[in-house]
Amino acid sequence: MYIGKDKITNGYNEYIKLDSPEGRLAMMDVGLLVLEAGESYSFIEAGKEIAALLIKGEAEFKWEGKSEKGERTDEFDFNPYCLHTPAGVGIEITAEVHSEFYIQMSANTTAFEPKFYTPDNIHTQRAGANGEIGGKMRRNIRTVFDYSTAPYSTMVLGEVVNFPGTWSSYPPHWHPQPEVYFYRYDKPQGFGAGFTNGKVFETHHNGLLLITDDFHSQAAAPGYALYYVWGIRHLDGNPWKKTRIDLEEHLWMLEDNAEIWDEKV
Repeated sequence: MYIGKDKITNGYNEYIKLDSPEGRLAMMDVGLLVLEAGESYSFIEAGKEIAALLIKGEAEFKWEGKSEKGERTDEFDFNPYCLHTPAGVGIEITAEVHSEFYIQMSANTTAFEPKFYTPDNIHTQRAGANGEIGGKMRRNIRTVFDYSTAPYSTMVLGEVVNFPGTWSSYPPHWHPQPEVYFYRYDKPQGFGAGFTNGKVFETHHNGLLLITDDFHSQAAAPGYALYYVWGIRHLDGNPWKKTRIDLEEHLWMLEDNAEIWDEKV
């Protein structure tokens, strides 16, 4: 399922609400928060944990008498800042310049210490950088938190930078846990394709793809760099532990010296 937005407004732009049909599939709330300089926005959820990730801009995050600042010029070249809090903890975000935030929430009554993630403690994997399949699946995978670092959470949160004209989440793979991709392009007219649930969706700036139990892959059109936030909801009794079940008929391309056709003259 693909959710596009013709217009993004100041404040909280809701994409998925937990009690909606889409939310029952995703098992999460998802939104985009947009603030201008000097504007503030507050969150408090009695039964939900909250992750507020700075996509771009400069802002101050406040919670439980604590305060931290984050500054991110853009989402392609710089790692994120993210505040992750348990249910019942209020968050106030104040922008110092035009700023945008990805917001993800999920039902969770487990108590844990809030954590403010900075660029220095974001793990980055440069996948496909060794020239596999001609460099066509080169991408940077950033993990903010997952089961290995935050087992108390019901969620996983990360980012991918998909180079122009290449693929990511590739070869096609799946996992039973639901996932969302929130897309940004380095130019607003950028576009690409999202493969999931047996369908292909044309993806655009500020669009969202809801992925359920099926194979999925992404592609960016030549000339356009693609960035997306990926958020996974653990299943009860079956958390996402870097689970990746590849489509076997495509694994030949990852073998050493895999023969991939190219023109001979």
